[in-house]
Amino acid sequence: MCWHMSTTARWNLVVSKQTDQSLHEHLAHEGLARKGELSRFVEEAVRNRIFEQAAERAKQENSIYPQSYIEDAIEEALEWARRTK
Repeated sequence: MCWHMSTTARWNLVVSKQTDQSLHEHLAHEGLARKGELSRFVEEAVRNRIFEQAAERAKQENSIYPQSYIEDAIEEALEWARRTK
């Protein structure tokens, strides 16, 4: 998905000077010092964090089920996906 969507929101964030400096040094080291790279970096980081938290929640919610039950459900879903291609 392209980061620059037709609908965007502007954020005003406050971070420590150390975090700001570290991030800008990181972006420069990675060759990402162009305009818009900070926004792309923050958006990717936020998306990754949301995904990590959702995955952790799913793991916790599914911890009550035996591993074999989860593996069977995954296999069933994969078989369904293959059939509906």
